[in-house]
Amino acid sequence: MGDSIYANYPPLLDSAQREFLVTTIKDWTTQNGLMVRPAPTFVSKEVNPHGVLATNAPVTLFPSPFPRACFDEARALQTVYNHLYAMITCNEEWLGKIMEDLIDVDDFVSHLWKTHLAVKKEGYVQTLSLGLFRSDYMAHTPSSSVAPSLKQVEFNTISASFGGLSSLVTQLHTELLDSPPGYPIAYPSHRLLKSNKPPENTAVETLSAGLAAAHAAYGASKCRPALPTCILFVVQEGERNTFDQLALLRRITKYHKIPVFRLLSSEILDHTTIPSSKPSRPLIYRPPHASSHFEVTTVYLRCFYAPSDYTSERDWDARLQLERSAAIKCPTVLNQLSGCKIVQQVLAETAGPDHLASFLAEVDQSVIARLRATFAPQYDLSSTGRGRDLALNPETAANHVLKPQREGGGNNVYKTAIPDFLRSIPETDWKRWILMELIHPPAEAKNVALRSDGEVIRGDVIGELGVYGTILWDQARGTVLHNEQGGWLMRTKAKDVNEGGVATGFSSLDSILLF
Repeated sequence: MGDSIYANYPPLLDSAQREFLVTTIKDWTTQNGLMVRPAPTFVSKEVNPHGVLATNAPVTLFPSPFPRACFDEARALQTVYNHLYAMITCNEEWLGKIMEDLIDVDDFVSHLWKTHLAVKKEGYVQTLSLGLFRSDYMAHTPSSSVAPSLKQVEFNTISASFGGLSSLVTQLHTELLDSPPGYPIAYPSHRLLKSNKPPENTAVETLSAGLAAAHAAYGASKCRPALPTCILFVVQEGERNTFDQLALLRRITKYHKIPVFRLLSSEILDHTTIPSSKPSRPLIYRPPHASSHFEVTTVYLRCFYAPSDYTSERDWDARLQLERSAAIKCPTVLNQLSGCKIVQQVLAETAGPDHLASFLAEVDQSVIARLRATFAPQYDLSSTGRGRDLALNPETAANHVLKPQREGGGNNVYKTAIPDFLRSIPETDWKRWILMELIHPPAEAKNVALRSDGEVIRGDVIGELGVYGTILWDQARGTVLHNEQGGWLMRTKAKDVNEGGVATGFSSLDSILLF
């Protein structure tokens, strides 16, 4: 089935068909906000000094085939994954032991842990935590004779982006498949395209509902006189993915009737305060464009996930201010740390304590087994053992990827480059890295991508599916108030490209056709 699905898909386009389809997609992306700010390498600051220009997000011309069984399993397991990472975050002692080795060698992890300890010493005033998560997978197909299985690439606990734009790509491909009678057909005839549409994508609704649930759980203003309340999106300087964030912002303001503001991380200390006279530590936001003040119920971080987001101690002071406030954080520092690759590696261990079963004590064993089946083999490099042997041998390293404790893409080391890379850094730093067995997606997959600079590329591709989930829990009691899954992201990259980030220019946004 897999061979026949991928063998002649997508259908070939002649020059006129390609021009029509590309023009249609360019116009659609502009009309519907499927856009990103252009990279400086595409449009220079001199040409765009005021940052007013936008271009289409990188998208595929066709939706990609994806195994229905893998898609259904990813969706079915998302609330279990949500619960798992909430419970990991609740267990500070366990998480602290996992982080011990990293704190000694990784300044970024060390700073995050020190931020937590500083707030713990003063005393947390907010026990509620919000997670907007995304679990990323590939359909593992080691050979054409084996049915695809679902394997997890990583679990994202901070700034899990592209919910807004992924919903639009689904809508784009659906409309192209729904061309009305008499209208020039955008797609040539193909059996996979006939009477088939991408599954429903509720990413915007799900993520927005999670933020709205946190806002409601915060309750009334803690100030007297009471202040109006709001949600605060904290974003990066020079953010190119603005339209993705605005999709959530619009949904929250229009349907949940909650004020939402976007604030640069560099301006946190300029426009937010915690009144020293209030032990409850409400976070007060003063919009620079208005005279009114707002009390922040929920802080949604679309930044602070990488060392490059912290350019000075002022940025760490800003993160500390958010963490010690009464606002519900998405995520807290502890929840961000739970997304480190070392946690994924420890959960996947087959020897020693069964951490997975411990955290999911109330979950049926058959469900835990299904979740465990999504793990790819992973190894610790901090001590001598199988991980080091596999990483230092060029033959075995060729089937692995080396991952640091980082988010955002562009940080991994692949295959035969691994041995030389490890030998180029101090052995004491090896504990910062996790060795993971490569996942093998279908080798026959192809697609056509429209890049943000207008270039159209056809070739062999690799697809990565992300499933979104939201969870609101009480950190002190370990109780869950809200737990949902909904919406998905498909990212497709050229087969010879190792990294997979859309924002970093490696991938295109895609949708799926189930088979």
